[in-house]
Amino acid sequence: MPYKKPVIKKVYYRIGEVAALFDVNISLIRFWEKEFDIIKPFRNKKGNRFFTQADVDNFHIIYHLVKERGYTLQGAREKLKGNFAEVVDNHQVVKTLQDIKAFLLELKEEL
Repeated sequence: MPYKKPVIKKVYYRIGEVAALFDVNISLIRFWEKEFDIIKPFRNKKGNRFFTQADVDNFHIIYHLVKERGYTLQGAREKLKGNFAEVVDNHQVVKTLQDIKAFLLELKEEL
């Protein structure tokens, strides 16, 4: 049986790590932080941002709306204010389907 590297969950992510997760510039992460109220990073005395897993999940939702679905920032903001639970549920469905697709493609490669 092949070795699978365990997934390590971090408590806090630095801004560079979050930017690397989404393959975007750090400035875009800062911009989205200012534009969307659902992202509230912890800041230390030096002013460095530390994002929790909830913040990263919210970035996933914003990234999905803006980059993948093509919403404008204003449209994404209104969508999140209007029915946040529905947006989260839809994002979870899309993420689950993408995971299933990746699993099936991996299974196809093994056959």
